[in-house]
This record gives sequence, C-alpha cells and structure tokens, in this order.
Amino acid sequence: MDSQDSEVLAAVRNWAAGGHRFVLVTVARTWGSAPRPPGAWMALRDDGRVQGSVSGGCIEDDLIARMAAGEFHGVQPFVQRYGVTPDEARRFGLPCGGVVELVVEPAPDAAALDDLARRIAAGQLALRSIDLDSGAATVRDGCRSDQLSWDGRCLTTLHGPAWRLLIIGAGQISRYLASMAQALDYQVLICDPRVEYSAGWDVPGAALVPGMPDNAVVELALDPRSAVVALTHDPKLDDMALLEALKSPAFYVGALGSRANNARRRERLLQHFDLSEAEVARLHGPVGLPIGSRTPPEIAVSILAEITATKNGLPPFAAMERLPAADRSGCRID
Repeated sequence: MDSQDSEVLAAVRNWAAGGHRFVLVTVARTWGSAPRPPGAWMALRDDGRVQGSVSGGCIEDDLIARMAAGEFHGVQPFVQRYGVTPDEARRFGLPCGGVVELVVEPAPDAAALDDLARRIAAGQLALRSIDLDSGAATVRDGCRSDQLSWDGRCLTTLHGPAWRLLIIGAGQISRYLASMAQALDYQVLICDPRVEYSAGWDVPGAALVPGMPDNAVVELALDPRSAVVALTHDPKLDDMALLEALKSPAFYVGALGSRANNARRRERLLQHFDLSEAEVARLHGPVGLPIGSRTPPEIAVSILAEITATKNGLPPFAAMERLPAADRSGCRID
C-alpha cells in the first residue's frame, strides 16, 4: 500500500467518524496506458472534498461532477469504465487507447475499513473484498504472495505494510538510495558492522540493523515485498548477505561492482556456497540500470530505477532497449 492510498484510508475513517458521507473508488483493471495501477484508491466526500486519485485528473473531475449531481446516492457498488472509445480516451486523458475499469462504492462499510486500518497498523497484511452482487465488504488475513484479483463481480485488494529495502553498507551511495527509496514508500533498513561507517549514519527514517549482514537478512525474514542491495564493495560482507538473500523470496537482490567483479562474485557463490545456478542468476550485478551513472546520486537513481522495473514486472533492461548504444554504459565501480 503506497502513501497516497494510505492517506485515502486515513481520510475516509476520519470522514466517517465526523458523520460525512463519502464514495470510495478503486481501480479494478486497466488496458493500455493508465496513470494509476489497479488497486489505487480515491474518495469523494459529500461536500466535494477529494482524497487520492485514479487517473491524471480528468476522471476525477467527472466523478466529482457526478457526485455533485447526486448520482451516487445508492448503496450498491457498481462498475464504471472510462476510455472505451478513442474519443472518450482522449477526453479523459488516457493515451494510446487506455481504458480504466473502476469499482465505485457509494456507501463503503466503515467498520470493515476500521478493521483494515487496525491490521495494517499492527504490521499485518490484509485482503479487502467487495462483492458487487451482495454489496458486502470483508477483510481477512493476507500473505505476501497474494495479489489483486477481479473477476468482474468481486474485487479483492491487498493492503499492508510498505515494501522493504535492506541496504548493506552505510556509505555515500546508501545515503542517497535510502532517501530516494523512502520517497517511493519503501521501509528502508541499513546494516553495516563497520563502525567507521555506521557511527555516522543519520538518514531520517532509515533505521540501522545491528549485527552482521547475513544474520540481518535471516532475521528480517525476507519476503516477496523485500529487496536487498549490497553496497559495501567488501566480499566478506556483501557475499555472505547475498548468500542468504538469493535463497530468500526477495523480489530483488543486487550488488555493487564492475562486470568483472560481479562475474568473479558469481563464480564464488557457485563454487563455495550452497547455491544453485538459478539462485545465482537472480543476482543483479552490476547493480542498477545502465544509464551512464558515475556519481553517488546517479548510481542511486539507476539502482532504484532497476528495483522499480523489477517490482513492476518488467524484463531486465526492457526500459533500455529504445536507447542508443552510447547511452547504455552502466555504472562502473571497481
């Protein structure tokens, strides 16, 4: 659940407590280009106040106008589609024939939303389902492998704590990466047993994890919403952390270094550790998209870009295929 959607949940609970009526709108499915992904929320209050978004603005404007016209006074949830025709797609700012399918709840179950908020505050994952036939909303336990599901009559969305990023090493690149990752709603954790680095760590919101990196990886119980990036450039620290991370369900595992160093690292992991070729093949190294990055902030941008691409299910380097060859030089740190 990203920060914008968390703000929607907090807002509607406050509105309900204040006696306001509101409508909850969720992106159920998209085709073509769409500004917001499935699962994104927005809420419309009876006095016209808006929280969150489901598009770049035009769809919101139409929903607000319909709310003001009294079209959402029922109680039964329903489906609303935008961008079905080319003219409508252009009108609502959906390029390339984009279509957005929304589930509109004119009278959301406030008790179910309170239950959802309590579970998230307790660090739990939760699934919220809304059945269009009965209008019933239910909340139940979720797990990291759960995903949004929509069959045209029942919408189930996954909610819970933020995605996690464990950074091995508290150096300069880590400072930029930690700040940028927090802006993308990651819970950032830092592990570096080298006192000369960890003693000066002061990035707000990015907590230091004590102990050795490999122990930290195990103790954090990495899951499919976790990413690990090794940035110490010290094999004694990086390799042991990678050994554990590559065996975990973490969706992204990367390591700083040149192509030659990463090739040697892969050989070490295969020859001296109990890792399969498939597990070692999961390693992103050199870490980051090849955007010609050289400075610490540029390298941090390239790392976070690759993490984002992997999180969103893009194949490796798919975003770089349209760039001229001269722009494909990745970061080279020896």
